[in-house]
Amino acid sequence: MRRHRTLLSSDNYPATPQVDDFAKTIIDYHYDHGRKQLPWQQPRTPYRVWVSEVMLQQTQVPRVIDYFTQFMDRFPTIPKLAEATNDEVMAAWSGLGYYARARNLHAAAKLMVERYNGEVPYDLAQLLALPGIGRSTAGAIRSSAFGIATPILDGNVKRVLSRVHAVQGRSGESATDKELWRLAERHTPTEEVETYTQGIMDFGANLCRKVRPLCEQCPLASTCQAFARGITDEIPAPRKRKRQPLRRAYMLLMTDRAGRLFVERRPQSGLWGGLWSVPMRSIKEGYDDLADSQADNASQMPTFIHHFTHFALEIHPVRLTVDRFVRDQEDAARWVAPEECDALGMPAPTKRLIEQAFATTRQSARSDQADDAALA
Repeated sequence: MRRHRTLLSSDNYPATPQVDDFAKTIIDYHYDHGRKQLPWQQPRTPYRVWVSEVMLQQTQVPRVIDYFTQFMDRFPTIPKLAEATNDEVMAAWSGLGYYARARNLHAAAKLMVERYNGEVPYDLAQLLALPGIGRSTAGAIRSSAFGIATPILDGNVKRVLSRVHAVQGRSGESATDKELWRLAERHTPTEEVETYTQGIMDFGANLCRKVRPLCEQCPLASTCQAFARGITDEIPAPRKRKRQPLRRAYMLLMTDRAGRLFVERRPQSGLWGGLWSVPMRSIKEGYDDLADSQADNASQMPTFIHHFTHFALEIHPVRLTVDRFVRDQEDAARWVAPEECDALGMPAPTKRLIEQAFATTRQSARSDQADDAALA
């Protein structure tokens, strides 16, 4: 059953209930077709909304669902997240990518405990002052969690507004983004704003799709300027793509005579900042400084390429056994059993590489554990 209610006014928007025809169409769409059973909606709390919005930055809903559920099981409250170690947070995030999001989430949780009694603030300035929360994420938190009319402008919303109003500039350009924010503010209702916010994101994801939009099924088709002009496929104008530069590096799976693997923490800034990984060296730099006698036992594994936003990394994995290696510092470098890597925050390519390299060893360890359990 549909319910209407007037929500809290924002700091910048009128308290008088206001829903234009565009917003009404989006709200109606959500009631008829929108997603209503996403895990962060059941229950919908400020903490769950905040975590989901951060996870959804640069990542699509289907991929986020399992990560979100596991993350909430592990860190059910802001204080629990704040008191967790960096490794615990990174391990829970491992594989989701864009790891700065996890570092910012962790840092923001600590500030929420310190400043706001372990709660997500609803004040716009306070939200924007927290790590990892920009204007659109703050708008989504305020609208979805607190019912405060505040615009959002994620990729789905940009696409809908650009097509309906035939905004032909490139996303990311100052003039284009300024116009899109103006339109987002204009259409954001002061009634049922949480329904509108979820609805317009679903509308962009399911109807006004990037490729092959379903214009024939779209309830906004009669007012969509891009559809009327036959330029739907041209809007939004694509960003200028630069050819990805290719970097090449060794990833070194060094084990000692006991079969332990050497791992080290990456620097906080740069590639995979703060995560654990096996040592990496550029092809030009080589790895003679890392181990003695490696030439006698080094073996190459298949090369593969991992793509980042701004470059591609050609990875050359090398396995080698070493007799001695002096750099062993608990916080920065350590020797671990391969199966212990699951508890460390590692980037997905490193995890996959370790799993491939030690699949037989790990399977054997699991079999031994099963035999021990059967004998107990």
